[in-house]
Amino acid sequence: MPASSTLPAQTRLDHARQLLETVCDPEIPALTIAELGILRDLHWHETDDTLEVVITPTYSGCPAMNAIEVNIRAALQEGDFERVKVTTVLSPAWTTEWLTESGRQKLLDFGIAPPASASLDKKALLGESKAIACPLCRSTNTKMISQFGSTACKALFRCMDCLEPFDYFKCH
Repeated sequence: MPASSTLPAQTRLDHARQLLETVCDPEIPALTIAELGILRDLHWHETDDTLEVVITPTYSGCPAMNAIEVNIRAALQEGDFERVKVTTVLSPAWTTEWLTESGRQKLLDFGIAPPASASLDKKALLGESKAIACPLCRSTNTKMISQFGSTACKALFRCMDCLEPFDYFKCH
C-alpha cells in the first residue's frame, strides 16, 4: 500500500505501524522494536506529508539506536513513505514494563531470561536471592557472574544445575 497523501491519515499510520512491527532490535533480533517497547508513537504531519516516528532507547547510551533509526527509515521507505522524521525521547525513561508479553516470551525462547519484578531484580543483582530462572532448564538455582552481560542492559548468570551461562535482561 503506498503512503500516498490521498489516503486518510489513519490509514497511513496503520500501514506505517505494520511496517515498523517488522523492525527487529539489532542486539536482540528475536524481538521487534514494538515488542521491546522502543516504538512509542507515530504522528502524521499533514502540513508537509511527514511521518514522525517516536522512539525511546532502553537506556540513554544505547549504541543500537543509530542502527534502529536506519532500520526504521529503510522499512518505511520500502513501504513508500518518502518523508520520515525519527524523534528520540528520553522522558519518560524506557522501562521493562513496556515489554510486551510476547516480547518476554521471545526473550525466554531466545535464551535470555526476561526481567523479573523490580524487587526480585534488585535482590538477584545484589546476590541476595536466586530468583532468576534459567531460560534453558527453568531452574532458579542460578548465580550472577557479572552485573553486565553481552550489553549493559543485561547481566550474566550461570545456571548451577545445567551449568549454562545466560543473559538476564535487567529490570529498568
